[in-house]
Amino acid sequence: MSDHIDYYFTCPSPFAYLGLNTLLEIAQKHGKSINYKPFNIMEVWAESGAVPPGQRPPVRQRYRSIEVQRVGVMRNVTINPAPKYFPTDQAPSDHTVCALVIAGEDPADFCRAVGKAIWEQEQQIADEDVLSRLLSECGHDAAKILEIANSDAAAAARSQNSKDAIAADAVGAPAYVYNGEVFWGQDRLEYLDQMISSGRPAFSA
Repeated sequence: MSDHIDYYFTCPSPFAYLGLNTLLEIAQKHGKSINYKPFNIMEVWAESGAVPPGQRPPVRQRYRSIEVQRVGVMRNVTINPAPKYFPTDQAPSDHTVCALVIAGEDPADFCRAVGKAIWEQEQQIADEDVLSRLLSECGHDAAKILEIANSDAAAAARSQNSKDAIAADAVGAPAYVYNGEVFWGQDRLEYLDQMISSGRPAFSA
């Protein structure tokens, strides 16, 4: 069995934020590490046939709003379904997570802080000053990490993550891949937990 879970996501995703604590609990429960792989959601959606929320039919936009609220209650995560700064540019926060990975640092607390900033605290996570403060609050060297985040290396890492996500058949964000089997959406985390617990082999299409 694999010793890790590949976690494909983009920082502004409400469902990535809603599922993060549960993902961390599952990984800890089973002694698995998490590979944080922020990707370009637009590239993945282009492959899977999805469109941004604002371009979806009104009935789907309304349903999404309800879903965000009820998942927040189920996961015990405070979330505003219509925050001031959403949608927002995904690249700055995603590149910052890539920078943390490149620097060999654990991005978990920062990912949680970024999610809370946009979905609870009405902050603009595309603003470098906001990212700098969040990094510092999470115990990271903000100047060092942001220098990497603004480098070609971080952009290349995110680009490769996007290619990897498409190759893994990730439909959108978040997606979790274990032993080559993809689980799309935070509502499939319990399925991931069951797979690891049972030790069953991966399913394939």
